[in-house]
Amino acid sequence: MPADTASGTVHDAFRPLAADAVAVTGWGRTAPSVARVVRPRTYEEAVAAVQGCGTRGGIPRGLGRAYGDAAQNAGGAVFDMTGLDRVHVIDAAGGTVLCDAGVSLHRLMEVLLPLGWFVPVTPGTRYVTVGGAIGADVHGKNHHGSGSFSRHVLALELLTADGTVRTVGRGTPLFDATAGGMGLTGVILTVTLRLQPVETSLVSVDTERASDLDDLMARLTASDHRHRYSVAWIDLLARGAATGRAVLTRGDHAPLAALPARARRAPLAFRPARLPSAPAHLPEGLLTRSTVGLFNELWYRRAPRARTGELQTLSAFFHPLDGVPHWNRIYGRGGFVQYQFVVGHGHEDALRRIVARISRRRCPSFLAVLKRFGDADPGWLSFPRPGWTLALDIPAGLPGLAAFLDELDEEVVTAGGRVYLAKDSRLRPELLAAMYPRLDDFRALRAELDPRGVFVSDLARRLNLQEQS
Repeated sequence: MPADTASGTVHDAFRPLAADAVAVTGWGRTAPSVARVVRPRTYEEAVAAVQGCGTRGGIPRGLGRAYGDAAQNAGGAVFDMTGLDRVHVIDAAGGTVLCDAGVSLHRLMEVLLPLGWFVPVTPGTRYVTVGGAIGADVHGKNHHGSGSFSRHVLALELLTADGTVRTVGRGTPLFDATAGGMGLTGVILTVTLRLQPVETSLVSVDTERASDLDDLMARLTASDHRHRYSVAWIDLLARGAATGRAVLTRGDHAPLAALPARARRAPLAFRPARLPSAPAHLPEGLLTRSTVGLFNELWYRRAPRARTGELQTLSAFFHPLDGVPHWNRIYGRGGFVQYQFVVGHGHEDALRRIVARISRRRCPSFLAVLKRFGDADPGWLSFPRPGWTLALDIPAGLPGLAAFLDELDEEVVTAGGRVYLAKDSRLRPELLAAMYPRLDDFRALRAELDPRGVFVSDLARRLNLQEQS
């Protein structure tokens, strides 16, 4: 196990751990529960936290950006891993980094960009930890070519329920259970990650409008392979001939030669913008069909019909919402549900039906994106599979929302698709096995590795992830 580089030595004795019972919730703020939050600062403290978590078990947690209840544990312990946040070794020649699992992608960008390297996959926020990125096997705008985050993990150190720290390599059952396993196989301590070389900290972006869903899918299918990154904002309130209209953006890391002379003085500078924080509480009725409809109309109309080669900063292209701290507050006290599903190629009719149903239902969603997934990675509970994925935010207080999403789940299952566990807080457990065919393998490995159920979460209890079928 690596030394505690914060102090220079491995601790010979454990310090008492601070543990406070607090309300813990996901980013959607829909299903809070009370747990003891423990924040280890050394590997030894992490072992002590796992061994002393009590009968209700514990679950590792990063920066709290899972939307649902995956990093909560009612009545038990939550291990806040952000205290383990050291970057140990950077191989600037070979393009790898060894770091603690509590390091955020934001911190990696700060450290790696000046050396000409970027994280291989980033979701819509850089405020996730490396361990969380593996536990959720996050994907980004480049999944069609680069796969999900775990594809770029060369090895990891995993603290398992018996207090053992295991070195886990790719291609092993434990790796495949951990990638996308929502923290239920153990606590990831360190990660060796393969990086993406870049010449600048800017992205060359092409933007165009699609008139409807079929037009959008045709454009994505025809040209995704030409760009490293691709994503579409979709207007889910548009109806009739405009159903599924969208703004499509595609990008590639800008080469040094594409930068104007002034920008070449500091081509790898990383200066993310930061706007004022959203207020603690906004009026519940702010996000109505009328206000969201107006926003969507303006957003679509202001987008260029076709523009190529616009230079954007990394933060503007990948993480625009990170510039607004606590943006999740805009949905009011009731919070919001983020619903994300994937259906495979050949099931485009299912996607059309779902988009049409959302449009008819008039769900006030202005954060809705459509992407194409490429080849799946081997994680047993990893979400991506080849096909189409749609993600949308919906105010949790919308009348009839639970029943409506249950109906969409049935459409997804019938089409052989699945929902994303890292964003879920309401899926019916009887649908899980149909969505994730390796579920029994995951349960069996957990039963062998963790027979006492040390690692458990609200998500695991709700979906029976800790039980063998």
